[in-house]
Amino acid sequence: MRRPFACSGSPQPLKILFVTLCLFRVAASGDGFCAAPSIIKETPGSESRPLYWKATNPTLSPSHLQDLPGFTRSVYRTDHALITPESQVFSPLPNWTNTLAAYLITPAMGSHFVMYLAKMQENSRSGLPPSDIERFLFVVQGTVSLTMSSNSQWLMVDSYAYLPPNVEHSLSSDAPATLVVFERRYASLDSHVAEVIVGSTDKQPLQPLLETPGEVFELRKLLPTSVAYDFNIHIMDFQPGEFLNIKEVHYNQHGLLLLEGQGIYRLGDSWYPVQAGDVIWMAPFVPQWYAALGRTRSRYLLYKDVNRNPL
Repeated sequence: MRRPFACSGSPQPLKILFVTLCLFRVAASGDGFCAAPSIIKETPGSESRPLYWKATNPTLSPSHLQDLPGFTRSVYRTDHALITPESQVFSPLPNWTNTLAAYLITPAMGSHFVMYLAKMQENSRSGLPPSDIERFLFVVQGTVSLTMSSNSQWLMVDSYAYLPPNVEHSLSSDAPATLVVFERRYASLDSHVAEVIVGSTDKQPLQPLLETPGEVFELRKLLPTSVAYDFNIHIMDFQPGEFLNIKEVHYNQHGLLLLEGQGIYRLGDSWYPVQAGDVIWMAPFVPQWYAALGRTRSRYLLYKDVNRNPL
């Protein structure tokens, strides 16, 4: 006579015991059955990490998809694109020395500006943009030296510079540094002249919140709002749970780098989970909306063309 639960070649009692212990462990953990390792939990020593560390050292979520062959969160549509770190391709940057760049937004998409990440290595030096091209750069990692007319100054993380077209300048670095760079052909206006701007977000006063009722995010404008400037760069901060009140549809184009945090971005009829290190292009009139999720602040850097007649 066979013993209860005995089965030749199948240790059924051990399987039942194993499953029971697993269920008990999940229940005791308090995470629930749908829990996955959280990438937003702070790790020991994270307090000492540089600002925007996550933007230059991104992770995928959930983490078990990192090595999945062919997987990417990047998306390209005719009116928007999401370019995520795992699909960014770096190559030598023309006219720069010891620098690799990933072109993220270009006129091939339909934009009228260029956005790229420049990774400067030891003993690196920048080149000049083409004639009549203006340049804006923001330091994401490391320190660079900006030289103009034999005068030099150091730009650290959170520092930025606007260089009007045809202004002689150079950037150099003795150690690895990462910049996000915007360039476009300057749309000049008679009697209005753009000037060199150098600053840092920690020295830039907060601009008033948008007048639209219900908006709660904080906005910094890094360039003057005068008509001499045909674009601006915004720093936008969202606390967890904050979101755009307006579901925006407008003629302006955007280029965005998420510097901190994570959230959900609506572009057209699609909804994208995004996190630090992601880049977004928004064409004119694409519906757009953002909500911050997670446990930490969301901050993104945003290009926006302004002060010019669309005609």
